[in-house]
Amino acid sequence: MKIIARAALFLIGAFTVFAAAAAEPFPTTYQVPASGPVLIQGATVLTGTGERLDDTDVLIANGRISAVGKGLKAPAGGTVISAVGRWVTPGIVDIHSHLGVYASPGVVAESDGNEATSPVTANVWAEHSIWPQDPGFELALEGGVTTLQILPGSANLIGGRSAIVKNVHAVTYQAMKFPGAAYGLKMACGENPKRVYGEQKQFPSTRMGNVAGYRQAFADAQDYLQQWDKYHRDLDQYQKDTAKHGSAGGKDVSVPTPPKRDLKLETLAEVLKGNIRVHVHCYRSDEMATMLDIADEFGFKIAAFHHAVEAYKIADRLAEHGVCAAMWADWWGFKMEAFDGVQENMPMVDFPEHSCAIVHSDSPDGIQRLNQEAAKSMAHGERVGLHVTPERAIRWLTINPAKSLGLQDRIGSLEAGKGADVVIWNGNPFSVYARADQVFIDGALGFDREHPPAKPPSDFLLGQANQGAQP
Repeated sequence: MKIIARAALFLIGAFTVFAAAAAEPFPTTYQVPASGPVLIQGATVLTGTGERLDDTDVLIANGRISAVGKGLKAPAGGTVISAVGRWVTPGIVDIHSHLGVYASPGVVAESDGNEATSPVTANVWAEHSIWPQDPGFELALEGGVTTLQILPGSANLIGGRSAIVKNVHAVTYQAMKFPGAAYGLKMACGENPKRVYGEQKQFPSTRMGNVAGYRQAFADAQDYLQQWDKYHRDLDQYQKDTAKHGSAGGKDVSVPTPPKRDLKLETLAEVLKGNIRVHVHCYRSDEMATMLDIADEFGFKIAAFHHAVEAYKIADRLAEHGVCAAMWADWWGFKMEAFDGVQENMPMVDFPEHSCAIVHSDSPDGIQRLNQEAAKSMAHGERVGLHVTPERAIRWLTINPAKSLGLQDRIGSLEAGKGADVVIWNGNPFSVYARADQVFIDGALGFDREHPPAKPPSDFLLGQANQGAQP
């Protein structure tokens, strides 16, 4: 009996080791690049915390923001950059991108964003479709984007896990993965899933079918959690009995068997436990309200509604729930659920207390000029009496998206101790003439407009470097 007990304990130990090893599959291999200290002098600094600091210095050391202030001294051997007449901001964070999963060139062979084979595909992970050589990453970097959330597409009710990546050149997606960033879950409400599956004569084909599909998926996840909770209780009791009596108290009791692993339910269970953040493609205010009710029913939190063209109608409710709205400046009317958009959406969402307005791209073109998308919303707000200053608007691009990703303590603002994701602009970033001169990621220079690389980072950009010299 003792031999059997020892064997059982060995198997339990082995399973525990296996579970621990599998706890973080596909781990990040990203390393903060080695770089010397950098002192940026005399800039207009938008900190991302709501402050504008004129004639101010930013000191970068060991990959982090060391100090922000006037008259800072460069450490020995540090690089000094004069930024007089220029502006400095945190790196831009785009929380809605499909770069890498819908890579350029836009051909069917590179269309890997939608696993449109079932309404609920929570088992798929966007990172397994990311192609690091997508030239869109470099173009986004030239627009000041330092961190991206790469999402599955919106064909499904639940499309799968997102990936949070640093916008660095790499040959594997693991080398881009943001260390310690929580996964996101992509969901979609409204026209897309009901159209995709309705055309195939499958469930769902209506909005009421959509809601039933979400609820059933999370009800199944609750049951899955209960099965695992029971297994862990039984296993704990078995181990206690075995330790006390040598063989489960002298009873003929078998080792508890774990439930069959289900990758779809595993992801949804992590949502219910609060370990995966929920991002919902949703246009209409009534559907956003329904999704908030579903989140309350199953006890999870929505991090952000994406696209959210009617967010202005429920701005107060979003602020009360601590839910961000990620929006375009002026995309509207291209389908029925986008018809009631207004160009003042973003500033209207931004003004309630504790609000969280975000500019996002959902576009390989728009991601190159997110600063100008924000500028358009600033101008639309001004026309109706909503004055948005640059120091407020920069939050739409930096700290607010960082908050939606749960990374506000690490990126999104220029504060001592945070990662040194920094952009030096040739002037006011909300000008139509604005261009990013230099972009730093974790203190390392990732892009320098005056000194482009001799060879483009992606083979698909070959031939582009000299286009400006053509007659």
